[in-house]
Amino acid sequence: MENFSFYLITDTHFFKNSLGARGKEYDEFMRFEQKCFAETESINRSVFEWLKNADGADTVLIAGDLSFNGEKESHIEFIKLLNELKESGKKVYVVTADHDFKNEDDSCFAFDESGRLIPEPTRRDELFDLYYEFGFKDALAFDRQHLSYVAQLCDGVRLLALNNDGADDGQRRFDESHIKWIKEQTKKARDDGQIMFAMNHYPLLPGQPIFSVVPSAVQRESDKVTTMLADEGVHLVFTGHMHNHSINEKITEKGNKLYDVCTGSVIADPAVMRLVTITPESKAIIKTIETPDFEWDTNGKECKQYLSDLFDSMILNMLDDMQYNPERLLRRFGADGKKGIYPIVKFVGRIINKITVGGLCRLLLIKCDKSIKKMLLKNYAAELVRGIFEGNQTFKEGTAKGDVFIKFIKRFNFVFKKVNLNCVDGKKADLFDILKNTAGNYGIDDYNATLNLT
Repeated sequence: MENFSFYLITDTHFFKNSLGARGKEYDEFMRFEQKCFAETESINRSVFEWLKNADGADTVLIAGDLSFNGEKESHIEFIKLLNELKESGKKVYVVTADHDFKNEDDSCFAFDESGRLIPEPTRRDELFDLYYEFGFKDALAFDRQHLSYVAQLCDGVRLLALNNDGADDGQRRFDESHIKWIKEQTKKARDDGQIMFAMNHYPLLPGQPIFSVVPSAVQRESDKVTTMLADEGVHLVFTGHMHNHSINEKITEKGNKLYDVCTGSVIADPAVMRLVTITPESKAIIKTIETPDFEWDTNGKECKQYLSDLFDSMILNMLDDMQYNPERLLRRFGADGKKGIYPIVKFVGRIINKITVGGLCRLLLIKCDKSIKKMLLKNYAAELVRGIFEGNQTFKEGTAKGDVFIKFIKRFNFVFKKVNLNCVDGKKADLFDILKNTAGNYGIDDYNATLNLT
């Protein structure tokens, strides 16, 4: 085989704007949103126009959550973009995920001046026919129940495209019949001398260490699934879902590697794409590309800054509501009935919103570099959290912001040691280590890396 390259994007969350993304209730909804809503159609059109003209590869992979929330009209409009991409000469392969359909007891939503609207939803059993042309049609094999397939991308390279929203118990997991099918396909790939990599919407490894204690942030039974894939000869998987940008590695007891390359959403900070090259020597060369500017009223800001500020506003709005509207904040997290904690939430919010980093350090008897003493704690917190999603986190040991964070968590490590918390793989969580490595990236470069798959 020769070098094979492809572009990868994920979490396009396409929403047909004419369905309704405006009004008072829309503004209320967006107070706590990391990703765009009204802007997604414009952003996607810009991304697809760029991809049509991009000459780095003639193949495009899209790793799930194609629509905003399963609206039928959004899917129909998005498929028009996919067809335009194919007509430009690109080969297109997609997988769907939980934002692409609604169950019978759930509904889509939109907003206009009258309030909340309910667009026509898409049912899961409709997705096979809707996206038949973008993976299933030319597949070497497919599992219709699980909306998964195998595609021959080029001589020597196969894609294992996985969807696991179809387990009989309704849980997002790989059931026994799906696992059996996967093993059949990986064996065929080995027998045929193929390099096989996977695309699965949900992260198989925690995108950041803190996500290791958040079950919804990682594939169910992730330890079992990653071990199975790596030992079956699949050493690379591309994921999305959490809208974070990261590259993580696991080595099984048998010594087999698995890299999870999680890519940030195109419609939320950091708004990125991947250009990937698979070499005959079983290396994966990963490069990150920023999404292009899009047509929207960004209040005079550069598009990247506009998306970054949207992310920060989510954090700052939460902190603001802690002080001024704890009921609204707690309602967002399903705890609005706990009025007894309102005063505590208000008190903590008032401190966080007014105190500086230097002020907090004085209270905790922590030394602080003068360059950040006057920085508001709430802005420090917003930047720290945003960095978790952007990847290559900068709050590392040896930096002013990182040193303060490490001193802070050291101060409370005696508390962390008493917390009985397990990671998704069942191992006891080391909260100090998790927080340190979440604030700062001490591992693989999340943006540009060369991965040895053997």
